[in-house]
Amino acid sequence: MSELEPLIADLALILICAGVMTLLFKRLKQPIVLGYIVAGFLASPNMPYMPSVHDLHGIHLWSEIGVIFLLFALGLEFSFRKILRMGAAPIIAACAVIMAMILVGMSTGQLFGWSQMDCIYLGGMLAMSSTTIIFKAFDDMGLRQKRFAGLVLSVLIIEDILAIVLMVMLSTLAVSKEFEGTEMLMSILKLGFFLVLWFVVGIFLIPLFLKKTRHLMSNETMLITSLALCFGMVVIASAVGFSAAFGAFIMGSIMAETAEKEQIEHLVAPVKDLFGAIFFVSVGMMVDVALIAEYIVPILCIIVAIMLGHTLLSTGGFLLAGQPLKTAMKCSFSLTQIGEFAFILATLGTSLGVTSDFLYPIVVAVSVFTTFTTPYMIRLAEPAYGLVSHVIPKRWQEKMERNASDNDEEESEKEQSCWKAYIKNVGVILLIHSVLCMAIIGLMLYFGRPFIADLLPTPWADVATTLLTIIFCAPFLWSLMRYGSHSDVVKALWNSGRISRVKLIAFQLLRFVIAAAFVSYIVGRTFPAFSGASGVRFVIAVFVVLAVVFSIVFSPSLRRQSERMTTTFTENLNKRET
Repeated sequence: MSELEPLIADLALILICAGVMTLLFKRLKQPIVLGYIVAGFLASPNMPYMPSVHDLHGIHLWSEIGVIFLLFALGLEFSFRKILRMGAAPIIAACAVIMAMILVGMSTGQLFGWSQMDCIYLGGMLAMSSTTIIFKAFDDMGLRQKRFAGLVLSVLIIEDILAIVLMVMLSTLAVSKEFEGTEMLMSILKLGFFLVLWFVVGIFLIPLFLKKTRHLMSNETMLITSLALCFGMVVIASAVGFSAAFGAFIMGSIMAETAEKEQIEHLVAPVKDLFGAIFFVSVGMMVDVALIAEYIVPILCIIVAIMLGHTLLSTGGFLLAGQPLKTAMKCSFSLTQIGEFAFILATLGTSLGVTSDFLYPIVVAVSVFTTFTTPYMIRLAEPAYGLVSHVIPKRWQEKMERNASDNDEEESEKEQSCWKAYIKNVGVILLIHSVLCMAIIGLMLYFGRPFIADLLPTPWADVATTLLTIIFCAPFLWSLMRYGSHSDVVKALWNSGRISRVKLIAFQLLRFVIAAAFVSYIVGRTFPAFSGASGVRFVIAVFVVLAVVFSIVFSPSLRRQSERMTTTFTENLNKRET
């Protein structure tokens, strides 16, 4: 009889333990995630009274795949359109909560004399509440339709995207080993560049691809195609220096805007549940009872820091976002736990070798305790508000309520402002088309120019590279200069007075200058004869740039092409709603 591979035997043990624990925790009406963690502890070498896994490397590899599926599924539930519709309140509240809890986590770590990297990672872990656990708690308690629950879920969506940003920043920090402001800023700009590029290109191409192949898409082919796109983006994200989880999240958020989103979500769910279970089981394997007993004091202090940090500082964050005191307290009491993103950050720190071994089991222990207490903290919000309302002077409460209502009126007035709509539209146009032009220029410089240089001699290779780069960028340069110039908002502002006309002309000149700067950069980088030119060559270079800009501006074919591409992108973005 052939010998069974250790990885298969380990998988059998993991699934048996996970199956038994999930049934038990379901019976106890507790989150299944905790059952997975307990199953991991039972199947780990730290539990001497039961069989344990042997191939820890294989389990770790599968858990990384589990993180990819978890983030892909999270992306499917995420929508950039939801962010735009939420208004300022959830964004302000989420940023305030995250900043406050990062400071609380770092201060708690410094209290015990931990290293700087341990403190920073602990702050990141404490800043992210658990979407899964809160969602489940609201469902079980019948609170999903309450106003405060909608605000909490909106804040959690913001936290999820900021958690991805935080992962990128912590990865950069782990590589540099020290906090460099310039390097961190460049990492954030790089993140923003690729985020916009992938989202715009993905929304333009993927719905078209799915539409063309719809007659071929059975459930099986849709599942394979979706996973292929997911792991393709994982490879691309890793190639440019981001984590695999970030790539999976981006592809999930792109596919969340397609008409096939519900079908993909339904098909991916079983695969996500399987590998997600393996991930959470692998988290449980890191639990070491002896280590937890050794660090019981820091664990208790971190739990207290989470409870007090959210109930006090997060309430202040929601008040800052313009919410009434009662709503602010209900929201903050709902966030008093850490979950899946804390595990992902702990895994990241361990894999990069920048955090201490004790941090992972400490975070798991804290997560287990705060998960159990989440429903009780949600119920405690009402009595706590009753107590606070008796202590705080009435005029303070009236002032907070008045600030909340004034904030809503101010937002509604701003939304009706033509200037706000115009600046928003111009900002989006400049951002998207500038990123697309930079991407084309980068591709031509690093891939196109070497390829063309192998086909043509030096002067003609430079000319061909310059022309092709300008041709590929031309539709986006036209949009950058002209798109939206004849909209109803622009006409209304033009007719509103002389000052508005001067401002509109200034904005239009700015768009021309940015486009001219792109053309100048293309000519200077792809055609070295004009690089650093002076005298006659400088005059020729300026003439070439102006000629290119004006030929693009007044080209009817480029106008039609740009408008057609914009229409396709808008239709794809609105496909699910229409």
